[in-house]
Amino acid sequence: MTIDRFDLLTTAPAEPFADAKRRLAAAVEANRDEIVGLSQRIHADPEPAFEEIHASAWVAETIARHGFAVEHPVGSLATAVRGRLAGGQGGGRPRIGILAEYDALPGLGHGCGHNSMAASGVGAAIALATLAPELPGEIVFLGTPAEERGSGKGIMIRDGLFADLDAALLYHPSDVTGVECRLLASEDIYVTFHGEQAHAASDPWMGRNALDALILLFSSVGLWRQQLRPDARVHGIVREGGTAANIIPSRAKAWFMVRSPREDEYLEMRDRFRQMCEAAALATGCTVEVVFEGGASTMHHNRTLDRRFVANMEAYGVEDNPPVDNLGSSDMGNVSFVVPTIHPSIAICDPGVPGHSIEFRDLAAAPRADEVTLLAATLVAQTAYELFADPALVEAAWKEFRGDA
Repeated sequence: MTIDRFDLLTTAPAEPFADAKRRLAAAVEANRDEIVGLSQRIHADPEPAFEEIHASAWVAETIARHGFAVEHPVGSLATAVRGRLAGGQGGGRPRIGILAEYDALPGLGHGCGHNSMAASGVGAAIALATLAPELPGEIVFLGTPAEERGSGKGIMIRDGLFADLDAALLYHPSDVTGVECRLLASEDIYVTFHGEQAHAASDPWMGRNALDALILLFSSVGLWRQQLRPDARVHGIVREGGTAANIIPSRAKAWFMVRSPREDEYLEMRDRFRQMCEAAALATGCTVEVVFEGGASTMHHNRTLDRRFVANMEAYGVEDNPPVDNLGSSDMGNVSFVVPTIHPSIAICDPGVPGHSIEFRDLAAAPRADEVTLLAATLVAQTAYELFADPALVEAAWKEFRGDA
């Protein structure tokens, strides 16, 4: 595999505002060690959703060193971060959101590359801070916990932390580069069946088997898939299935996810899944608790912002590709229905490496990923600068968002 190296110092950025974009790239390069070091440190200390204590502290400390007024925690999440830096040209607008993710996958670590996402967001904020005296409005950095479970950005939206933003920008590492993001609506579903214990050999008829109910639910899901559209998804794991082979399990627990690229179909799937849980409980004489948590939306992609990111990216020799068919989910979808948003992907490895895998996890800390982290920081900063410098671009993004364009 080749290592992508991007000459941030001598490559001519895309117009408009090429001189300012060149200075932003130089600022990223000047802070290379700090940005890459942050990515490597977060990768080496993976923390799952809502538990990103070290990562959020490191992110907060870094942006504070570069002049941001930092709130940590902010809102209702202990590991959420907000940094604010006013431009020197006065006025409250635009307010451009630079986002970062830093949670890891349980048992796997950074198999989605959120270490790179955190460091690139911080890098973009650092670069913009160097030009803050000549900017209007405000740079708003948001460190967003719990993307992998719980939809932390949805919670931050309810906390009002995305109010009054004019755009939200966040890059994602991938095996393929593509600026247009498409997402599946998704939700975490926690299922607990309750039965009654009994001796599995001497008097099993006195028990009610919660594990049987869970197995019946998995079987029902397997049959259900035949009638689902090819782009819908339902999948889950067993989290608890009993304590001993000679005890009828009185409790069984699972974690499922239901997904669809269409919001209306997702709601139908959600209702059908609950009915299947209730049917499994009825069939086995058990009771069931079904808890829906989080909730990620589909993507309201903003092509106005997309075109500017593509132009900035292509100046460094990186080509955009059509949207991929193998979709995932992200709470960036929630953000995209609140404010003009893009969530571009840039390849940190060769095509065909699956996300949420050991191989992708290891590549997220490899030299190529470090170079892409620096490039992504540069591109996010350059796109944000265009929004600060061109009020017409902000208005065009909002017109498209509202459906007026």
